[in-house]
Amino acid sequence: MLVIDDHNMLRGALCEILDRESDITVVGQAADGRAGAEYAERLHPKVVILDVEMPGSDVVQNLLTLRDVSPESRVLIVSMHQDTALIRDLVEYGIAGYLHKSAKRETLLSAIRAADAGGEVVVYVSWQEDKGFGGGNRDPLPDQTLTDRELEVVEQVAGALSNRQIANALGITEGTVKRHLRNIFRKLGAVSRLDMVNRATAAKLISPYPPE
Repeated sequence: MLVIDDHNMLRGALCEILDRESDITVVGQAADGRAGAEYAERLHPKVVILDVEMPGSDVVQNLLTLRDVSPESRVLIVSMHQDTALIRDLVEYGIAGYLHKSAKRETLLSAIRAADAGGEVVVYVSWQEDKGFGGGNRDPLPDQTLTDRELEVVEQVAGALSNRQIANALGITEGTVKRHLRNIFRKLGAVSRLDMVNRATAAKLISPYPPE
């Protein structure tokens, strides 16, 4: 585990919390993206915790650098930012998850373990109830509804199908699937596939999967 955050007190406290866990070892910590990349290149940590705003570089640049020097590392963003568009962009860049700094200790630890295991993208921001990952119960705006085809795509995603599998199942191209997903994300305000399914389920647009 590598922790990159320019807030010294918070970074130190976070490392102390993580070091108490028997299955988590902090191998390094850094106060900026460049130092973090140097640690990552040398240590190749399984999981990297990265803040959004740090001196010297932006978060996308830091992500790309980490990917270059340690492609096997999974990056978990922990930040005060709640910008849905930013979160969605970072998910597209392949982050393992995004947590607001108000998340509970248990949520953070579970997110780290999920990232280490290569699980579904984790998203927790402060307007979401802390019941799991990407599990916010924020309904879509009332004037934003999904088309029949978009609902079919959501149901296929809920069944854990890939974009290619969805395209084959619905008889459409993979590019069309991606276009539908972009529209669904925008309509529901979702930031990950899991978040999209949870929002659609909470709004009763689709039935729970697996069926309750």
